[in-house]
Amino acid sequence: MSNHIKKLNEIPFSVLDLSPIVAGSTPADSFRNTLELAQLAEKLGYNRYWLAEHHNMPFIASSATSVVIGHVAAGTSKIRVGSGGIMLPNHAPLVIAEQFGTLESLYPGRIDLGLGRAPGTDQLTARALRRDLRSTGDDFPEQLAELRGYFDPDLVQGNKYVKAVPGEGLNIPIWLLGSSGFSAQLAGELGLPFAFAGHFSPHNTLPALNLYRRSFKPSKVLDKPYAMVGLNVIAAETDKEAQLLATTLQQQFLNLMRGKDVPLQPPVDNIHEMASNYEIEALQNSLGLSIVGSPKTVKEKLQNFIEESGADEIMAIAQVYDHQARLRSHEILADITKGE
Repeated sequence: MSNHIKKLNEIPFSVLDLSPIVAGSTPADSFRNTLELAQLAEKLGYNRYWLAEHHNMPFIASSATSVVIGHVAAGTSKIRVGSGGIMLPNHAPLVIAEQFGTLESLYPGRIDLGLGRAPGTDQLTARALRRDLRSTGDDFPEQLAELRGYFDPDLVQGNKYVKAVPGEGLNIPIWLLGSSGFSAQLAGELGLPFAFAGHFSPHNTLPALNLYRRSFKPSKVLDKPYAMVGLNVIAAETDKEAQLLATTLQQQFLNLMRGKDVPLQPPVDNIHEMASNYEIEALQNSLGLSIVGSPKTVKEKLQNFIEESGADEIMAIAQVYDHQARLRSHEILADITKGE
């Protein structure tokens, strides 16, 4: 990492969207909201717009991630659109190569393929998704090698007779996603860009970024490390309003801990009234890097994080109940990042 201290306006900012399903709404509403936010993000100058694969979660509509990426790419014109991520163990690598080969052919130069090795769901649903029930994600490096070979024939290690059509010969940036050290080290060794899930794994963020940089070997993809960090960023006109909006995210994690399958809930005045001390501590362990507040607070916290982490790019996620407040949060963030 260079000694130059990066400023907010010197690095790209991007958006991560789970197409949230809020109480009283439908997935159709979520997809309309997703497209509206993507169009706003493009207008505001955000760098990329990623969607995440999750399954069997009543508050997330982006399970068929490739399809939603196509929906967003069709409704925008220049912002990069991709997956944050595709959970590769859930799929045959050939299918993902064909899907993203199709997307890149339809929207050339705009598609990113971010890959994770977790199931993005519970074990029962993971079994329902996978035809080979022995798959645990341990073979992720082999799956990744197979997938990369479909795009770049020079990387083919096994069967040279199966082609990804469309897909072969297309230059689709592949990112590795992680919430621990495994993918950080693999991304470094392969010379690939790395995206870390700071929005739910705060304590592992700096160690994983350091491991990625230490492991990095230049490749034909990158000559130096490139690390993006996902962060919960919820901005509003005042600290108090932003903290109120953030109680929706806190309830989401509380409900996950409690095994309650419900859509995103409206904000509450006091999260401490509905959570035990143990649960509040657990929330802090999961959401400790969240940046919540007024423009001034968000700007200070973001600058501190960028200086501490050396992140090359920030991907902001705002799990906010009210769609207009979510749009406004991203507007405020865009204003902050364009300032001095």
